[in-house]
Amino acid sequence: MKAYHLFIIASLLFLSCKQKSEISKDFNCETKSFQNLETVTDVQNIFSVDIPKSWKTNLYFDDKQSSIYTADTTKQLTKTLLLDITAIKQNIKFDDTFKLQQEQDNLSKSLIKIKSEETTLLNKPSYYTISKGKKGKFTYQICHIFIKINEQNFILAKAEMYGDSLVNTRLCNAFGYIEKIKLLN
Repeated sequence: MKAYHLFIIASLLFLSCKQKSEISKDFNCETKSFQNLETVTDVQNIFSVDIPKSWKTNLYFDDKQSSIYTADTTKQLTKTLLLDITAIKQNIKFDDTFKLQQEQDNLSKSLIKIKSEETTLLNKPSYYTISKGKKGKFTYQICHIFIKINEQNFILAKAEMYGDSLVNTRLCNAFGYIEKIKLLN
């Protein structure tokens, strides 16, 4: 009987690890296992994320935020993904005012919203928006994912893709890395 319970618990753990987030389901992302990863922790020990060892990574922090900025610099800009994950000490509410502000920010940068939605990510209330435009001579897509950690803090995960090559694949890869964020506090 004890072995049976252990089997059930192990099966549930295995299945829960393989489940896609709602955002990955929305974009029909395939579950992908990434290779040769390292865990990078932000300077203020708020979160960590698993990213490829070969990517160039920069850490930043000040009184209000702590960031991990990373990208695969071995690829051309139009074939890579730029990922910026920042823990911000500020309350966030996904109300109409917040959503309107996101729309206005997009318009000020000549970006057009493709999709936005409230969801759950890392078992936390979240909101994402994906926008498209032009940056310099390149077409450009950006995804902002706001993850409410608690009443005083949120994470902003930003994925940027330049060019038209495999944009959905790169976006799905971004979701895969963002889903690997571990909250440390």
